[in-house]
Formats: sequence, C-alpha cells, structure tokens
Amino acid sequence: MTSASHRPAGEPSATPSASAAPVDAAPVPAGAAAPGGAGAGPRITGAVWGALGIVYVVWGSTYLAIRVVVETMPPFLSAAARFVTAGVLLAGLLAWRQGPAALRVAPRELASAALVGALLLVGGNGMVVLAERSVPSGLAALMVASVPLWVVVVRRVTGVRTSGATLGGVLVGLLGLVVLSAPGITGDVRPAGLVALVTGSLLWACGSVLAGRLPMPANPLAASAYEMLAGGAGALVLACVRQEPQGFDPGAVSASSWAGLAYLVVFGSLVAFSAYAWLLQRAPLPLVATYAYVNPVVAVLLGWLVLSEALTWPIVLGGGIVVAGVCLVVRTER
Repeated sequence: MTSASHRPAGEPSATPSASAAPVDAAPVPAGAAAPGGAGAGPRITGAVWGALGIVYVVWGSTYLAIRVVVETMPPFLSAAARFVTAGVLLAGLLAWRQGPAALRVAPRELASAALVGALLLVGGNGMVVLAERSVPSGLAALMVASVPLWVVVVRRVTGVRTSGATLGGVLVGLLGLVVLSAPGITGDVRPAGLVALVTGSLLWACGSVLAGRLPMPANPLAASAYEMLAGGAGALVLACVRQEPQGFDPGAVSASSWAGLAYLVVFGSLVAFSAYAWLLQRAPLPLVATYAYVNPVVAVLLGWLVLSEALTWPIVLGGGIVVAGVCLVVRTER
C-alpha cells in the first residue's frame, strides 16, 4: 500500500510517500518531507529493518493476492470491499486510540482526501485489479513500478523543474516499459491489460502530485481512512456500472480468493501501511525509498514461485531496465 500531511516527500521529489507508492497498496500519507528532522540522520535500528522488511514483502505480495482474488471475484466489487472494510477499520482504530476528534476535518480537507482517494484507489488500484484478470502479477508489478517516473513527468508538465539526471532516469524507465509491452504485441497477454496498467500508474502519479498541493487532513491516518472510504465508494459505483453485483454469487468465490481479500485488507492496507508510516518518522528517506524498486522484484519472484508465472525475456530485461530507471530517479530526487 504510508506522516503529518499528505505531501510527497518534500514535493519536488519522486521518492516514497504518495509519489512512489505501489498502486495496489494502501493510500500513502505523504508529509514526511524530512523524516527524523533536517539535522542528523535517524538511527537505523533492528526495528527499522523489521518494518522495512514488512513493507518489502507485504506490499510486494499484494500483486499476487490481487491475482488470486480476481480469479473468482469481480474486480471492482472486490476492490470496493477491500477499501471500505480497511477504511472503516482504520477509522475505528484511530477513534479508539486517539479519540473521535482525530477524525474531524474541514470540508475542504475532506473533499481533497476524497479526490486523492479516487485517483489513487479507483483510478490507480482499480486499473491494476482490472488488468490482473489477464496480466501476470509479476508483469503488473513491474509496469506499476514506473509510478515514480510518471510522477516526474506530471510534475514537469505542471512546471516543476527537473534535473537532467532525473530525466535520464525517466527515459531509461520508459524504455523498460516498451520492452515490458512486448507480450502485448506478440499476443501473450491482452494489450488492454497493459494499457490499463499504464493508465493506472499515471492516475496514481496525478493523485500523488495533487496530494502535495491540496489542503489535506493534518492527521495522516485520518487522511488515509477517508481516502480508502472514498476509493471504496468509487470502486462500488464502477462495479454497479459494470453490473458486477448482479452476477455476483458469493458461493462461487473460492476459499483462496476470500483469503486473498482478507490478506489485502489486513496486511496490505493496514499492517504494511502502519509500518511504512512508522518508517517515515524513524528512518532515512532514501532507505525507505528503496521499496519502490524492491517491491516489483518481490512480486515477480512470488508470482514465479506460487503461481508458476513464466520469467520471459521481456519481463527479466524490461523489468531490470524499469527498476534501474526508478533507482536513478529515486537517488537523484531524494
């Protein structure tokens, strides 16, 4: 799936926070522009490495879980169930731990959170869920790994100056996307699925940039709860437009799909999110940013080990190029 406001890591940066978050993860509160302060770097403890390991593995595994869920569940209906449930649980936990006042936000902040949630979860995550009906989970993760590249592109279009090294990283990453698109050209996967993944990545990038510019709730947990609720509601609307509820038979859903949905709610949207938010407060930002290119590697390996997804040359070569481009962007923009 994620700090004190919803501001992507210092805004002119495509590092963690909302800007480089996996599209299938929980919404990521941005706002830790300088975690640990601008002075001496935070101490890297065993707890930091443990939390980072959770973010690496859990967020990397959400692509596999989505693939399992959509085998027997309608895509947008499952996304709606995931985010409404996670949003309600997060709001309840926040009210229990910090009191109901923690959920009070101004109307403009609520509207901003709803818009960002729609872009991140309906547009971004929704496209991933839709695409994974026909695209292997590992390939989907590698396509989504391009989000930091699209963030740079969106910021550039909106007038933010970008260094030559960053633009070079973007060009390298986009070349990797071209290589990853080879299965769509050869007919091994549906081209529509690849288009959906690129569209979802671009929408997530737009939501990430807006999250740093709109008046967002000061409490990151409240912001994420409202984003998840808005995203879940938006996914439900799309599910109804696609008439998914009419043909949905709960009895036809496999046990593995139910388990996958529960995993996405509890671990993908709550546990990993909490670990990430904690990291933004206690770990160096460049270290936290490494999840942006570790998650897709974890996703590819899990897809190969669990679902026997083929490691074809476009996936290996194109994925390596994309990860290299993202690594360059993260290093130069940190």
